[in-house]
Amino acid sequence: MNNVLITGAGRGIGLEFARRFADAGAHVHATVRDLARADGLRALGASATIHTCDVTSDAHVGALADLLGDTPIDILINNAGILLGRGETFDTLDIADLEETLRVNTVAPVRVTKALAGNVARSQRKLIVNISSRMGSIGEASGNNYSYRTSKAALNMAMKILSNDLKGRGVTAIVVHPGWVQTDMGGPSASLTVGQSVDGLMKVIDKVRLRDTGSFINHDGSRIPW
Repeated sequence: MNNVLITGAGRGIGLEFARRFADAGAHVHATVRDLARADGLRALGASATIHTCDVTSDAHVGALADLLGDTPIDILINNAGILLGRGETFDTLDIADLEETLRVNTVAPVRVTKALAGNVARSQRKLIVNISSRMGSIGEASGNNYSYRTSKAALNMAMKILSNDLKGRGVTAIVVHPGWVQTDMGGPSASLTVGQSVDGLMKVIDKVRLRDTGSFINHDGSRIPW
């Protein structure tokens, strides 16, 4: 494995992925919105190239694609995401929060994937991993959290379609659920540490093959209903 690109890599799951892949000998291309919050990535030294990139911006993502040129990307991890209106109900739903959540959690991963699909197809591993959530499962849907659930369900659909379109180029695209993780988003009461979550996700990444493209996979390797 040569190159891994991770969005939203300044903290939490993204940063832990960066550390794991760097330790495994990969070169990590890590995107952050604010270089002032990239100390953890700087600690990786020459194993990481840090890119300032707002994944909601066509200009930023276009500039990243231009900078990478023909560089093969073995694994693209669309990790950047937000949670607004935590616990929102139908009555408290703010449409502005819904629109912003869709912009970050759904449109941005599609934007990044569209810009870098050629780089992934030129690599040996040819893998796209999207950090989703089982809260985006329509089959398991309960109440509340309209914005987040809707954004992840839409991400899942986009990547399911994309997996069919890119399969002929040998590219595998999956969506994964990292579990309820002790991050800024998950909170301190979450059931998994960042390390435990990424342990499981690294095993999923290691095992997944083209036959698995279009799958919705839990951090423990089990499949999640759409």
